[in-house]
Amino acid sequence: MANDATDRFFVLTGGPGSGKTTLLAALAAAGHTVSPEAGRAIIRNQQAIGGPALPSADPALYAELMLAHDLAAHRRHLNGDGLVFFDRGIPDIAGYLDLVGLARPAHLERAIACSRYNRRVFICPPWPEIFTQDAERRQTLEEAERTHAAMVRIYDETGYDLIEVPRLPTAERAAFILASSA
Repeated sequence: MANDATDRFFVLTGGPGSGKTTLLAALAAAGHTVSPEAGRAIIRNQQAIGGPALPSADPALYAELMLAHDLAAHRRHLNGDGLVFFDRGIPDIAGYLDLVGLARPAHLERAIACSRYNRRVFICPPWPEIFTQDAERRQTLEEAERTHAAMVRIYDETGYDLIEVPRLPTAERAAFILASSA
């Protein structure tokens, strides 16, 4: 259950290439606290050192590093104040494991139960017109759509209410999120 501290924690989720990172940058520019996505940083760091924790090499290890990152981010913001917007939440890791066909470990289920966010979770739908691939985002649009569907399932399963973010210009999307966070 969310408590007073975590009621101000809002997750933005969805498939890759749906505008989450751009939207979070706009929220940060407007003075809000933002917690960046774990996945991209882990991929970048692992590629730089030739590490094994990559989705293509060891998806279970990659998921463990994401969990460690996301738990630390959740704890880091507990004693602050004001809204915090997270680029993905701990339930996203369960959705990822489902997508790659790996079992969810019991400690991940406990982390999802213990490290809660506001019940309202913002989901960015697939947006083919803005979807791109890059050195860290290698998924296809079809994979992005499957990821979106997995996030819908996992957030519903874990007791969150999804609010779909409309496909609008970034400033209007940010205003929608802020109005829906009040």
